[in-house]
Amino acid sequence: MRAALITEAGASPVVEERELPDPAEGEVTVTLEAASLNPVDLAIASGGFYAGHPPMPYVPAIEAVGRVEGDGRRVFVMGGGIGVVRDGTSAERFNAPESALVEIGDDADAATAAALGTAALAGWLPITWTAKLQPGETALVLGATGAAGSIAVQAARIAGAARIVAAGRNPERLAALEGMADAVVSLEGDNLAARMQAACEGGAHVVFDALWGAPLQAALTATALGARVIHIGQAAGDTATVASGLVRGKQLTIKGYSNFGIPRAELVSAYLTMVDLATAGELTLPVVTTPLADAGSAWAGVAAGGGKQVLISG
Repeated sequence: MRAALITEAGASPVVEERELPDPAEGEVTVTLEAASLNPVDLAIASGGFYAGHPPMPYVPAIEAVGRVEGDGRRVFVMGGGIGVVRDGTSAERFNAPESALVEIGDDADAATAAALGTAALAGWLPITWTAKLQPGETALVLGATGAAGSIAVQAARIAGAARIVAAGRNPERLAALEGMADAVVSLEGDNLAARMQAACEGGAHVVFDALWGAPLQAALTATALGARVIHIGQAAGDTATVASGLVRGKQLTIKGYSNFGIPRAELVSAYLTMVDLATAGELTLPVVTTPLADAGSAWAGVAAGGGKQVLISG
């Protein structure tokens, strides 16, 4: 079979022929339809991930959609240490523990269903599960032009937000969100805090933060009393200066979020909800599909922030 392989820390994957061992007890073999690539895959391959990486050479990617050999079940695969402590999913065939399988219907688009894993969950659950956004509230999404941010915008709308403000840098992707958000704010230019305050009108009750750094500092001035700030990433920097009086005066809650900290039952439930919504045309996530044979190109796309990258079989 063909598989993408990481042969040394920091290297891009190379596609080679490789033998797949027989599945261990409690495991099945899955034939790949689509494997999603995520920034965490690059972090694992770089050697900088806190949980380490599988013994090299190894197959990267922590999630995929495929069919179980033998019984034909169509499944989304995530968890079970896949792509973290054992080979991942960027191969024509791979082994996975039964505990890592989530059965999905035949109607779901494979690339979209694969893409609605890690990144989409990191957009959906901070809004619906951690912040528990309520109908009538205002949501401010920092990093709305990324995959997680785009899902966060849509999650806020589905949850009943009265006003949604999308903030990001990429002008084309920001323009594409104008039909989903009530206002968009470019992170480029002066007076960012003032522009966020104006866009949020009476103040944001929920802030989805994939950026940290200066954008978060500006966003905190645009919050309502008792706002919940859910922090998922640091695309704009790993430090931010947060004024003590602002946190106290507005009685802010700032909470970190990670998919790794969410019970699996909640992850699975949210994932299946998103797949159903996407299949019904009520949730969208544009993807860039690349054949497995050109895995290095998709890998570079993740590194460059070039949209949601998905490897497809064939």
